[in-house]
Amino acid sequence: MENIQFANPMPRIGDAAPDFEALTTKGKIRFSEFARDKWVLLFSHPADFTPVCTTEMSGFATRKAEFDALNTELIGLSIDSIHAHLGWVQNVRENTGVYFDFPIIADLDMNVAKRYGMLQPNESETAAVRAVFFIDPKKKIRLIMYYPLNVGRNMDEILRALEALQMSDKHRVAMPLDWKKGDKVIVPPPKSLDELNARLADETLEKVDWYLAKKELVL
Repeated sequence: MENIQFANPMPRIGDAAPDFEALTTKGKIRFSEFARDKWVLLFSHPADFTPVCTTEMSGFATRKAEFDALNTELIGLSIDSIHAHLGWVQNVRENTGVYFDFPIIADLDMNVAKRYGMLQPNESETAAVRAVFFIDPKKKIRLIMYYPLNVGRNMDEILRALEALQMSDKHRVAMPLDWKKGDKVIVPPPKSLDELNARLADETLEKVDWYLAKKELVL
């Protein structure tokens, strides 16, 4: 079977976030120098002045304080010009009072969209799908979400997933189904008989079985 090579393979979880330079509504940036020591959410939308995208970008804007509280910077992207971005930002501000106070990348040459696999030909060859890349302070990709052009994202889930990643890193635990802040977390399974026996004797854990145990997080 022929081995097909792609010039820009789609980045995966655990990969270093591809670096780039770009013009944004907040000025020119180099991504490797953007938001040092912070998490970054890099998200794409298909086009300016479109209804679903307007609701999504407004969602990011109105909940920006929650992302700030999680030490996270927002940066958007679409395959539009800087002038289109500025016009759209002003149009939404005039009509709704919502201000997109975060950089939006102008990606007319599709350079960033191609680097991040945001162009998916079976959906569209000229519009970026609704992708969200969760990138940690070391510029490593930790989670990727993809949505089609006609379905908006869920802001509650984006915030939940971001907080889960941060809490997991901080406390070295895993998060069960539907976890949200305040819920019990899963402790790592034992790796030796001594650890197994210690777990069985630990009365502070909620033990479903020896390999699945939960605990309260002390925040």
